[in-house]
Amino acid sequence: VQLQASGGGVVQAGDSLRLSCAASGPSFSSYSIGWFRQPPGKEREFVSAVTWYYGLASHYGDSVKGRFFIYRDNDKNTVYLKMDSLKPEDTAVYYCAAKRGGKGWYGELSRSEEYDAWGQGTLVTVSS
Repeated sequence: VQLQASGGGVVQAGDSLRLSCAASGPSFSSYSIGWFRQPPGKEREFVSAVTWYYGLASHYGDSVKGRFFIYRDNDKNTVYLKMDSLKPEDTAVYYCAAKRGGKGWYGELSRSEEYDAWGQGTLVTVSS
């Protein structure tokens, strides 16, 4: 599977933004999709993930819980990350990643090394 992240931009604190992760290749519905971000000068961190299986589960990092919402449209081979109440500390390059199969647990999907494919990243800048 190949991934293309988009939707980043420059916004003000309190604004909303929606990121998209479009996938090409077969069996998209067999992949869990995660979002990670890398703030300037910092390490990559887990943001959110949605599982592949029917009866979807979603996971969120502590810093985004209650503000971000992840959902997928398998008909469009796309996963979306809706980001509300953005803060300057949300400024980062956001990456989407795909993991085939697995259990779908938080401990699995929150680890970047679990993923099989990565998109190129999209920059989100939140000004105060």
